[in-house]
Amino acid sequence: MADVGIAMVDNRPAEITLQPLKERRWRVYAGRLVLVALWLGSWEVAGTYWIDPFFYSKPSLIWQKLVDWFTEGTSYGSIWLQISYTLQEAVYGFALGAIVGVVLGVVLGRSRFLSDVLAPFIKAANAIPRIVLASLFVIWFGFGMSSKVATAFVLVFFGVFFNAFQGAREVPKVIDDNSRILGASRLQMMRTVVLPSATSWILASLHTAFGFALIGAIVGEYTGADKGLGMLIAHSQGTFDSAGIYAAMIIMTALALLAEAVLTLVERRLTRWQPR
Repeated sequence: MADVGIAMVDNRPAEITLQPLKERRWRVYAGRLVLVALWLGSWEVAGTYWIDPFFYSKPSLIWQKLVDWFTEGTSYGSIWLQISYTLQEAVYGFALGAIVGVVLGVVLGRSRFLSDVLAPFIKAANAIPRIVLASLFVIWFGFGMSSKVATAFVLVFFGVFFNAFQGAREVPKVIDDNSRILGASRLQMMRTVVLPSATSWILASLHTAFGFALIGAIVGEYTGADKGLGMLIAHSQGTFDSAGIYAAMIIMTALALLAEAVLTLVERRLTRWQPR
């Protein structure tokens, strides 16, 4: 009888013994909410009884600042105007940096001669502090949107470039040789072998690239601008309004998470051919 009992246990359907996926997902969400609640609650209590909210603020003050911005506007106009301005700069810088980074990365990844010639110049340019470039871009392009797009472009370009370069270099030699033996042209090789091989590398860099684009836009606005979230952060710093700084950071985080969700959907569409 013991043997029969063991056999019956072993033959149970797998789905009965495994935790349902939806239940696990909700437990993960619940765990995240608990962590956020504990963090915000402890911050609120500390800001009320132990630390000075003038310097460290607290969640209730930050929430009130967000409510004021979205209902009454900022001292520089509608908060939606500031968000749209920063978002435009980030999107333009992200698009330009991603396109140029992918093209140059793949081209240099497939050309040993060009990569050897340009390698020291690219490494030297990558070593320049971005804050210095942001200051130069303000001098070159003025306080308008162009200087912020240039800063976002620089931050995006190098991350995408190095990943695309490595992805183009990682094409298996067997596949490369077989494609050449079958008579594939350079364009066919690029379209059917190199780009699919580098897709995972490129998409991985794009997930962080938009965050860098936002940082570039904010840094450019902080350096000098008349609109944008970076300008609000600079104004809040000048008036010792720590709640305003945190409020702008929360808006930036929400924009970055929204962009991450969109990029994840695009990645799933582009990598449907890969086994999960």
